[in-house]
Amino acid sequence: MNAPSGSQSPGDWQEAVRGNIRAAAELNTAFIFMNILAATIACYGLFANSPAIIIGAMIVAVLMGPISGLALALVEGDIRLMLRSLLTLGVGTVAVVSAGLLIGRLHFGIPVTAEMLARTHPNLIDLMVALAGGAAGAYASVSPRLSTALVGVAIATALVPPLATAGIFVSHGELRLASGAFVLAFTNMVAIQFAFATVLWFSGFRRVSHTDGVPLLVFLKRSAVSILLLALLGYFLTSSLVRSVADQNFKTATEETLRRIIDNSPGSHLSEVRFERSSGEHGPAMIVRAVMRGPHQPSPDQVAGMEDQLPRNPDGIPTQLRVRFVETHVISRDGPLYEGSDFHFRP
Repeated sequence: MNAPSGSQSPGDWQEAVRGNIRAAAELNTAFIFMNILAATIACYGLFANSPAIIIGAMIVAVLMGPISGLALALVEGDIRLMLRSLLTLGVGTVAVVSAGLLIGRLHFGIPVTAEMLARTHPNLIDLMVALAGGAAGAYASVSPRLSTALVGVAIATALVPPLATAGIFVSHGELRLASGAFVLAFTNMVAIQFAFATVLWFSGFRRVSHTDGVPLLVFLKRSAVSILLLALLGYFLTSSLVRSVADQNFKTATEETLRRIIDNSPGSHLSEVRFERSSGEHGPAMIVRAVMRGPHQPSPDQVAGMEDQLPRNPDGIPTQLRVRFVETHVISRDGPLYEGSDFHFRP
């Protein structure tokens, strides 16, 4: 987008911005093709567990266009632009998910990566990032001194990768993980659209319409669906964030407790801790699998004592400790160390 010349009035500049947004919301072959290419690169970036490839893939993504068109339509009350933008966004979403599904089937044997799993558990932080990204994209669009290219790329990283992830997980039959990725993509779309519309309204685009001005109350009424969705998503994602923080605190406290107990015994140390949720015949439980190295094997009573000291699981389910003991001897020039004694358990 070129900056306005000295003879161009603010009204002319707004009309130029308005025209660019409308053009970006058009559904055409180039739009579909570019999104499929972006999804393809994003999928292989997800398989390679490479953030750099995933971000680089977004240079060709154009999903931001219909979202900005939807934002302008809500500000100006343009039903035709709204329907066209929704159609374009829907087709683009289907194209990206379909590409992810197809590539996921072609490479069915590639294991799930951390970059894929990171997009299956959205929380309030993702919503805040999307709101800020949408506002940045809108401000870059209406400011003659800023380029929308880099901002558009940054926002696209919040749209194409989760949709591609959803397609990959659908191809693997992992519908629960796919639904998490869909929720993340939907959250980003709603938040970016609302933030974009808000910046357009405060930038004066309410006056570039067929009315003499749109009161704030009318704008809020037009954005009622977006506001309601944001409220519901905010509640859901806040709960998700609270659960995630509580779960992480539990895991950290559990590992610190085990390390304090085991490392206090001469020659012994904790080398690894893994957590696994189990649903056995006695109900769900959190299985804590600890790998302990040292010269002395702990007794079942000592393992039970360690288990009793573990923090309470935030979900209220019982915690069961499983210790994998790996016998390890430390030998100095004077001979083996830490021999001739048992594992010292200190509550």
